[in-house]
Amino acid sequence: MSMLVQSGVMLIGVFIAMFMSCWQMALTVVCSLPIMLIIIAVTFRYALPLFNKNQEVLGEVNAAVEENYSGQLVIKAFNAEDRKIEEFQKKNTLLGSILNKSQGAGSLIEPAMSFVSYITYAAVLIVAGLLFSRGTIADIGVITGFLVYVSLFQEPLAQIGQASSTIQMGTAACNRVFNFLELPELDDDSSKKAMLDHTKIRGEVEFRDVCFGYDPKKLTITNFSGKIKPGMKVAIIGPTGAGKTTLVNLLMRFYEITSGDILVDGVSIKDMSRRELREIFGMILQETWVINGTLRENIVYNLQNVDENRLGEILRETNLSHYVSTLPQGLDTEIQKESALSAGQKQLVTIARAMTENAPMLILDEATSNVDTRTEILIQKAMDSLTSGRTSFVIAHRLSTIKNADLIFVMKDGNIVETGNHDSLMQLGGLYSEIYNSQFG
Repeated sequence: MSMLVQSGVMLIGVFIAMFMSCWQMALTVVCSLPIMLIIIAVTFRYALPLFNKNQEVLGEVNAAVEENYSGQLVIKAFNAEDRKIEEFQKKNTLLGSILNKSQGAGSLIEPAMSFVSYITYAAVLIVAGLLFSRGTIADIGVITGFLVYVSLFQEPLAQIGQASSTIQMGTAACNRVFNFLELPELDDDSSKKAMLDHTKIRGEVEFRDVCFGYDPKKLTITNFSGKIKPGMKVAIIGPTGAGKTTLVNLLMRFYEITSGDILVDGVSIKDMSRRELREIFGMILQETWVINGTLRENIVYNLQNVDENRLGEILRETNLSHYVSTLPQGLDTEIQKESALSAGQKQLVTIARAMTENAPMLILDEATSNVDTRTEILIQKAMDSLTSGRTSFVIAHRLSTIKNADLIFVMKDGNIVETGNHDSLMQLGGLYSEIYNSQFG
């Protein structure tokens, strides 16, 4: 910026001095100015897309480096070093090619400006010779001084031309940042008043022609409709990528639906604040998490005055009581989230946390995926107790966990293709029976 300001001031000063010295030669110099500006504009227009592409490919190369570095054990385990090296070399070669083109386009400005400068010198000398021969200019020193002005006039333009390459690189990089910053933010709904009395929630949920797509032009869920009565245990199954977890994320407003509506006890979730909506549901997700702290803090989390007897019952129901008894300080033993618990134990802690929360409705997304079959049977009893009398949504690949569901939604490609309970769907002989028989056939 300092160079641009300095060059701008220099141009204005020299421009005034040239017209004060000899306006005829000054006009000759000014005629070269549009040519120089055109060169800068054309180069900028051609090079900027290349610099944008360069930033995009650079991001892909950096992502590949990070992915290969962090996942090197997996790459070695599957003997995929050669394939990964080949993939990286392709991206890196493409980056080099685009970088050469963009830098080459940016480098053309300086020689092009120098060429125009030499032509300008020649034109000024021709005009000066004509004026001197006619006696318009009496002193040869005026011509000599004017050539110095020409040099001073061309210098800041050349500096601007050189800087344009840096400006283009910066512009390309800024575009990626500003595209991110310009993404629409979630509306602030913290001022919305509560729409439901949480002590009297019945648990009726209705999906009305729900459509959703990460890209609004490419819908992954289309015209999804269904009504869940209070207290029902609803299972959602289907192949990977069918839209099961996405459907739950829409219910919780982690994603906003593209069109349609979802109602809880007759109230649209759009009219409820996100905080109110999420306080209605207890969630047990496939991705477990614990915090650095005591085991008690991990289970109770932000709840106050949890009854110790009830906490003991939860530990027994989730098969955690034996593990707690082996800890030196029981529930008050400090644990570290990185290494203290196995994947199965983390999942048990997550289930215990949901039981402690005692929310009026439940969402279980592959809640037993990290436990062994014997522990799964024990947890299933706890789940049945937990879901009793509550509207619950269960996403499962192990169909043994949802045989007793009141309603089963079978999804494929974002649509419900079958609806019913276990027995009726088995009699139907469709996708559900195909998946079930593949597991238990």
